[in-house]
Amino acid sequence: PGVAGTSRLSPHLHFGEIGPRQVWVAAQGAMAMGEAPHAEARRFLSEVGWREFNHTILFHNPQIQTQSFRPEFDGFGWRRDDAAFKAWTQGRTGYPIVDAGMRELWTTGFMHNRVRMIVASFLIKHLLIDWRQGEAWFWDTLVDADLASNVGNWQWVAGSGADAAPYFRIFNPITQGEKFDPRGVYVRRWVPELASLSDSVLHQPWMAHPSSPSARSYPRPIVEHGAARTRALEAYKSLKGN
Repeated sequence: PGVAGTSRLSPHLHFGEIGPRQVWVAAQGAMAMGEAPHAEARRFLSEVGWREFNHTILFHNPQIQTQSFRPEFDGFGWRRDDAAFKAWTQGRTGYPIVDAGMRELWTTGFMHNRVRMIVASFLIKHLLIDWRQGEAWFWDTLVDADLASNVGNWQWVAGSGADAAPYFRIFNPITQGEKFDPRGVYVRRWVPELASLSDSVLHQPWMAHPSSPSARSYPRPIVEHGAARTRALEAYKSLKGN
């Protein structure tokens, strides 16, 4: 997310300024001409295909705008926690990669795809807050808010959608930050109060020396990762079929 490496085509696809077939043909042509590495171009096209998959699912199942694609999730015990939800929307969860994403979203109307998965997983699985609350927030704030992609991807993370992520896939926001923002370029840009921290503690600032100004000004995690993971696994195991 700290590298400007995405196409930024999603708003233009949503508003019909360019079509997915045009994108597909252009990418295939770039590969044929040797202008695009095949592995990266195929990965890019798979994301275009995922977008069309979500549109197909929504077309045949319009009820998934408000209902779970998998009916067994209808009775899932989501928590109502307004304070935690507000902290998530404001980028004040205490987890730098999550907070950086939410602040980027509020400031620009955009968020890197990997970070979208991280923040969605945090809301759903760490906080056990209904995916519909997160979907509504993204709908209000994303410049590329596309109904099919928004609903489909939130349900994918929740495990309630078509071809969804397994329920036991719970992103660790610390290791995700260390893996995808190892030098802290992204976090330091969007969470500037942590800019002075070393890379070794940037993604877990509570490990910084207590005298550090960053350690005093940045919030403590609103939930402990290990405890939240255990709680989520127990909640998901209560579903039929898991």
